[in-house]
Amino acid sequence: MGIPESELADVLQETLLVVHRRLDSYDRKSRLTTWLFGICLRVAATARRGRRRRREDVMEPEAQGRLLVESNSPEEYVIARDARQRLELALDTLEPEKRAVLVMFELEGMQCGEIAELLGVPKGTVFSRLSSARQAFLASLQRLEKRDNRRYFAAGGRP
Repeated sequence: MGIPESELADVLQETLLVVHRRLDSYDRKSRLTTWLFGICLRVAATARRGRRRRREDVMEPEAQGRLLVESNSPEEYVIARDARQRLELALDTLEPEKRAVLVMFELEGMQCGEIAELLGVPKGTVFSRLSSARQAFLASLQRLEKRDNRRYFAAGGRP
């Protein structure tokens, strides 16, 4: 859900604290896994917002090392790093529910039926969220690309 590896333990701890505080509010109208997943979504969204306010680099040191090894030149490394950062920023613009569906379907390879069961929503809702998330994600990527191009040309870059 966009939480860097280095922050997972802290976010898990926060999630467990929220579950402990709210366990008496669980009304059994939904499945326990659905209730827990909702808490996870909200805690992850809060953690991402906090990281954005602090303007921290979202790339893990291990990922940076892999990119450096996999690239043939410093230029390729910078291009790969920037692309990863753009993808993270685009994902961060999505609402938590849409981001969850997009990540589970596109990155985790889960089927829509599995996602619907986990989230406790109809399968049609998953299809709708997935479609909407894809559109928002692509629009965000395009905005970021335009922003980067404006910065490049403002700095004296040539076409």
